[in-house]
Amino acid sequence: MSDIKQKILFVNSEIFPYLPESDIANIGRYLPQGIQERKREIRSFMPRYGCINERKNQLHEVIRLSGMNIIIGDVDRPLIIKVASISSARIQVYFIDNEDYFRRKQPFCDASGKFYEDNDERAIFFARGVLETVKKLRWAPDVIHCQGWISHLVPAYLKKSYKDDPIFSSSKVVLSLYDDTPTVPFQAHFADKAVFGGLTKQDLALLEDPTGINLAKIAVQYADGIVLGAEKIAPEIVEHCKSLGLPILPFDRKALEDGSYIDGYGSFYDEL
Repeated sequence: MSDIKQKILFVNSEIFPYLPESDIANIGRYLPQGIQERKREIRSFMPRYGCINERKNQLHEVIRLSGMNIIIGDVDRPLIIKVASISSARIQVYFIDNEDYFRRKQPFCDASGKFYEDNDERAIFFARGVLETVKKLRWAPDVIHCQGWISHLVPAYLKKSYKDDPIFSSSKVVLSLYDDTPTVPFQAHFADKAVFGGLTKQDLALLEDPTGINLAKIAVQYADGIVLGAEKIAPEIVEHCKSLGLPILPFDRKALEDGSYIDGYGSFYDEL
């Protein structure tokens, strides 16, 4: 029993029904429910994109968790935490919100399809916002499962900036890789802006070339286990995982379709 990872934190880029159905959004929706039904504790986070209708989905601000600021590039950004319930699943979802970063109607690109120039800062804000909120909750996760590129700084912050924090001292990181890797480069000073606490620019050296693939490689570098969540992941990223000798859970379309992946993921958590 002691080997079972009881507390699982899900850090998602997408969750259905807040965003349209996709492999990432569906796993973000059904995996936490399935893990909770198997008698484990869960917390689930995603960004509060502007396309999410607050009234329809009954989002409300959690005042006791909101109120702190996150500094990015010498600018203080207020962190707002909202929560909603998926009643049919009996789960709550926490939303990371900020007026400047997450009020746009499209998640990652504007209406013309142009990649947002500040997506690097949005990823920084989201990652740090999740970890600071979990600290405020005083809830120590055994596993932190990151899904989607906007969560890719979480492993680095966890292992470098928060390594001495008792809330995260025993946390293992599972990273799900998908075919959502941005093909447009981030801003040139991504690494400078991402530096925080024990995370140095040297730790983020790959971001000297600030591509989506290099961001994924950094996430892999600080992960404890990898889930291949799609059939078409950039081969360069997969090879990086193999070169580091990390435990890898292969992609299994049949398991995704019949729901058996939930038990597979649970077993994978326990093996770390």
